[in-house]
Amino acid sequence: MKIKLVINVCCILVTCFFDQSSLAQSQSDSSVYFADPTIFQYRHNYYLYGTDGFNADSGFRVAVSSDLIHWKKSSHDQRVLSRGETFGTKGFWAPQVFKHHGKIYMAYTASEHIAIAEGPGPKGPFRQKIREALSSPVKQIDPFIFKDDDGKLYLYFVHLQNGNRIWGAILKNDLSGIDTTTSRECISADVNPQSWENTQSANWTVTEGPTVVKRGKKYFMFYSANDFRNPDYAVGYATADHPLGPWKKSEQNPIISRQLTGVNGPGHGDIIADNRGNFYYVFHTHYSNEKVAPRKTAMVKMWFSNKNSEEVKFDFSFFYFLKYGE
Repeated sequence: MKIKLVINVCCILVTCFFDQSSLAQSQSDSSVYFADPTIFQYRHNYYLYGTDGFNADSGFRVAVSSDLIHWKKSSHDQRVLSRGETFGTKGFWAPQVFKHHGKIYMAYTASEHIAIAEGPGPKGPFRQKIREALSSPVKQIDPFIFKDDDGKLYLYFVHLQNGNRIWGAILKNDLSGIDTTTSRECISADVNPQSWENTQSANWTVTEGPTVVKRGKKYFMFYSANDFRNPDYAVGYATADHPLGPWKKSEQNPIISRQLTGVNGPGHGDIIADNRGNFYYVFHTHYSNEKVAPRKTAMVKMWFSNKNSEEVKFDFSFFYFLKYGE
């Protein structure tokens, strides 16, 4: 049974502070510091993108691997998308690279709006001829684009209105915007709430970082809940019979949490399959139990029980942090 995977990732309302000693230490080690990570497979390599842990106002970088374990920085550690060549002046968050009509694009957040840029390859540079965001009546973040079996594109995003709420809509084939007649809310922590989604009893609830995959005839949406600075930031999922729902939250939730990983703030990630058909969820965690940022990039092995099941399982003995040069 074929599984449709379009790689994303997701994003955060982020202003992260860390002292100079933490910055110096983290920049000198080999850890990968991408928040809201996503992986795009192209030919024989995997390309990792995410919110830059040290400077999210200048664009995005990429790391490359042939096996999902050994990672290398791009040449001269250049940015694959840079401020000034695309829409946005700050807050470059949660990129997703995807292929459409033989071309490679990056959907991303900047200045709390969503834009799409085109590149000559997975290393970019991704640019826009017209530097503009997709039209929206409210601020929105965390784009994820899913292509269904019939070729229709769906854009999932987070409205910043009465909380962080996940919405979805059909994306026009030319990527110029959404069909607003199809736009609808998919997931929030206020509708059919689960206790793990709002552990600090916040008035502004958060569900964000959507990733959608298809297994058989069932659609799975993986998402994160709680403020990203909360140690209880975690991952859950919901299922549906149509790309726009209605979505049913799993009773297994949360499926990735600090209790399961042993580290604070795990969440906001993406799904990737290796060449052997093994599935992994790539995500970020807090820097340590004492500090949120810069957030580290991690990965855990996962699988779907069978083609007719809504159950998802994770193997936390295959949980590891991504590093350069190993």
